[in-house]
Amino acid sequence: MALAVYGIAGGVTRYAVLGVVAVVEVGLAVGLVAGLSAAAWATVALFAVFALATLGALLAGREGLPCACFGSRSRLRWTSPLRSIALAALAAVAASGVLPAAPSSYDRWLTVGLVAALIAVVGLAAVVLALAREVGVLRLSIAGQGALEIPEEGPSVGDHQAWAAALPVGRGELLALAIFSSEGCPVCRRVEPAITYVAADPLLAVRVFDEVAGAATWSAANIPGSPYAVALDGSGVALAKGTFNNLTQLESIVATARARQPGLAVAA
Repeated sequence: MALAVYGIAGGVTRYAVLGVVAVVEVGLAVGLVAGLSAAAWATVALFAVFALATLGALLAGREGLPCACFGSRSRLRWTSPLRSIALAALAAVAASGVLPAAPSSYDRWLTVGLVAALIAVVGLAAVVLALAREVGVLRLSIAGQGALEIPEEGPSVGDHQAWAAALPVGRGELLALAIFSSEGCPVCRRVEPAITYVAADPLLAVRVFDEVAGAATWSAANIPGSPYAVALDGSGVALAKGTFNNLTQLESIVATARARQPGLAVAA
């Protein structure tokens, strides 16, 4: 047995010592739970005995042997007496009464309730934020009609657009989406969240052209008014266009372009 490392010979003696140690430890545990100060000081003495016993075994050249200090796989190391001394010091601090008194049962349950309430509030806040985002997207999607595409207005579908050079398609982006907006257009302000939402698509290269700052592009594209969108492929060919007033109509322009683009890997 591991107690042999402490010089305790004989099977009967080892079992007797082990039983005494177990009884003493259980008794001290009961005393500590009951709040007896004598049990705390007795615990200090017990750990001091453990520290002396392990130190003596180490000085006797038994380092590395099983010691049953902390489980059946524990080995006697020079850290073993240090751990016992540290535990004895902690027990001494607890026995000295310098630590604050344990909170009452009411205080403990109150703390548990407050923590649980805080966790529930955080969870509800996350749910409310997620619902708010979904409601916002739903409001943007109201009025499910597609964008108004008039062949005579805007750039010709199927033709290469020279002004598309101002909207290059990056690597991994399948389509370019040109948005034409005006500073004094109230509808343009209302659809800004829809533009932001669509621009988050990693397969789209989105750029907004202002009527004043991008007047040359407006003129080259023959834009009839705002808000207006034109979807183009990577080579600058117009695939879809139209006036839009909400998220659904803007997405319909992208969906139409995907359907018209030959060999596009993404389904419309």
